Amino acid sequence: MSELEKAFQRRQDVGASGDDRKIFNPYSEFPELSRKEIREYEKTFKKYDTSRDGFLDLMELKYLMEKLGSPQTHIGLKAMIKEVDEDNDGVMSFREFLLIFVKATRGDLHCAGLQSLSKSVDVAAEGVHGAKGFFEAHINQQSASLKNEQEIKAEQA
Repeated sequence: MSELEKAFQRRQDVGASGDDRKIFNPYSEFPELSRKEIREYEKTFKKYDTSRDGFLDLMELKYLMEKLGSPQTHIGLKAMIKEVDEDNDGVMSFREFLLIFVKATRGDLHCAGLQSLSKSVDVAAEGVHGAKGFFEAHINQQSASLKNEQEIKAEQA
């Protein structure tokens, strides 16, 4: 399938109606990331989504990696996309972009380029470098909703 056919198919899929579509909420889907981290990741994602289609394609990801000082080969870039590409469309959505950082937290990244990316995007240290043990992770998970409430109240003040 050519790049143009993939883009056209993706647009049709996005425009499809039906009850099976799910609205993506990064704050509820990724409780291990703080609201501040998600906003920073979103800012980075949008900065490099030069086509403004809501996806990072191969060339946009290449540009991102070059700007972060970790240039990759085309094979490396394709491997990066493939590792988080849940819908196999050959591009990276914002949700898939966030998966990089969640997988980094868990230590589940296999692609060296993604490991480099997860360390290059500078946000608050909480949640990025992983939990040091089961109990620490459990405590963080329980306090995540309280932390989000506090962040929301601080934004409203």
